[in-house]
Amino acid sequence: MRLVAFAACLLAVACGRYERFALPPPGEPEQGGYEWTAMETPVLSRGLAGDEDRVDALNPSIVAGAGGLVNLYSGFDGKQWRTLLARSPDGLQWPAARAVIAPDAQTWEGGAIAANGAALLSDGLIHYWYQAGERPRIGLARSGDGNKWVKHFEPVLSYGPRGAWDERALGDPYVIEHEGWLYMYYLGEDRARRQRLGVARSRDGVIWTRFRGNPAIELGPDGEFDESGLGEPAVWRDHGWWWMLYTGRDRNEVRRMGLARSRDGLKWERTPLVIAGGQNWNAKVVCDATVIVEPDRVRVWFGGGDVAHPAENINGQIGYGELRWKPAAR
Repeated sequence: MRLVAFAACLLAVACGRYERFALPPPGEPEQGGYEWTAMETPVLSRGLAGDEDRVDALNPSIVAGAGGLVNLYSGFDGKQWRTLLARSPDGLQWPAARAVIAPDAQTWEGGAIAANGAALLSDGLIHYWYQAGERPRIGLARSGDGNKWVKHFEPVLSYGPRGAWDERALGDPYVIEHEGWLYMYYLGEDRARRQRLGVARSRDGVIWTRFRGNPAIELGPDGEFDESGLGEPAVWRDHGWWWMLYTGRDRNEVRRMGLARSRDGLKWERTPLVIAGGQNWNAKVVCDATVIVEPDRVRVWFGGGDVAHPAENINGQIGYGELRWKPAAR
């Protein structure tokens, strides 16, 4: 039986979905760059004793709906990560949240996490891709109102083949929709525990084809803010470029966000902008961006903490900032 199973595994890998593709051209490139400003205090704090987010509130994913903004974020109670939902009219005040997606220990998810996800409003449904499993993979849940959720029965994106850059684990999905395609940027971990970023695309959000040239972004050089790991991408199109905010970890597990740009969504160049925590509450960690693009600004919600750790127990809270375009001097 082992030989049969192993042969089936090899066949599945051989028939895996990989191809060359590029994101559509983002328009005529403008010369200039973004300037960053942020509020000094969190806009969404940790919960109280007994709440699902009493230890950490991180990983916001925000979509605009008819009733305002919906935030699907990750809450940690010291044992389990769940996805919580909060609503806001302006993105700056978030009334009481509640858990809407929890890990199911009786399925592929295991009992530790169903969070760190990406929300997208499409065809009247909220689609939410999330991370789950002891060795994480990416699942999908859908909802019409944010109250009742239906999970897809199996992961929609699983491990790469032996030796691949995402052989060991996947996480931190961020999904955008453009010209009939969904593009997912996500973290992949290889057997050497290197965490880098790659991309896949899909028509329906369930069947994904990986870019054959992954990873799209490699680790930074020694001594840089992203020398030890990459994660938590947020991607958008503006000013003739594809842009990405991503989290970088240094060797001391301090996390900051970097900004990269691309003409095809595959080959990325880092910009000089690196966003570090400027207040006590986010002194050691700035991470987990989600964005909404408006005509005069890019609105950014992000996670922050005061403990240097790659995952949890960082006193995580959610902050708010903006990127505003400054044209190059002529």
